[in-house]
Amino acid sequence: MQLTDAADLYFQYLRVEKGVSNETIKNYAYDLKHFFSTLDKHSTEDFLPTDIQDFVRIQSKEMLSVPTILRRISSTKNFYLFLEKEHIIDAQIRKFEKPKGAKRLPTSISIEEVEALLEAPDTSKAEGLRDRALLEVMYSSGLRVSELLNLKIMQINFEKGIIKIVGKGSKERKVPIGDYALEYLNKYIEGPRRKNPGRNSEYAFLNRYGMPVSRQYFFLQVKKYALMAGIKQEISPHTLRHCFATHMLENGAELRAVQEMLGHTNIATTQIYTNISSKRILSAYDLYSKRK
Repeated sequence: MQLTDAADLYFQYLRVEKGVSNETIKNYAYDLKHFFSTLDKHSTEDFLPTDIQDFVRIQSKEMLSVPTILRRISSTKNFYLFLEKEHIIDAQIRKFEKPKGAKRLPTSISIEEVEALLEAPDTSKAEGLRDRALLEVMYSSGLRVSELLNLKIMQINFEKGIIKIVGKGSKERKVPIGDYALEYLNKYIEGPRRKNPGRNSEYAFLNRYGMPVSRQYFFLQVKKYALMAGIKQEISPHTLRHCFATHMLENGAELRAVQEMLGHTNIATTQIYTNISSKRILSAYDLYSKRK
């Protein structure tokens, strides 16, 4: 079978049966394309049991980051397992050693820095008001970047202050959204969005051409506002999700509640943020002790 046909079959399975988002499928497609070109694969008849093992070795020699290698391995391995399950290939994957890297805590910035970031957009302009709403909603609700940019107006309950999200694996959750976020979201939707070419679109956040705001554009905007806010740390849109979780826990929120709001399947994933909170609290205590 040609690789394009095999990949299409796999992506259809992910989309229909697993409820995987188009953005995630796009990332899988990129990883598989890289795998195919690296090992010079043209059809499923070319697959060997040692392919992933060889791929790991080549990727490691290229000095790529461990998270990038692990993501590409995962994409490729899941593709192979699908093809085996469908009896398209019979190449049993041999055991291989995954590259190990230092476990890094997610980046988090202080509440004061978050406030400076939120206030950076010029809300007198349509673009600035939209970006302020984007930043406020993400920090207020802890949504994933894909969930935020794919947010539809029908998912927002302004009366109850709730956003209904369909996250990974088509799992639905209801996330509370703060008053500030609702205020700016409402100002944007009732203001500049009504004049946007895509005002009849189901998506909440639109670019100047009426299309949903892209991940790349939002990433660049966050970088720009971080610079304007004087934030020296390297941050991304996902940093606001980290900050949401960290600041919630620092202010006494229960771990289970934060887990549900973030949409984590495993509470161990949420527990990472307790390490960040503890570290920051100890740092503050050290500073306090030195002043005495």
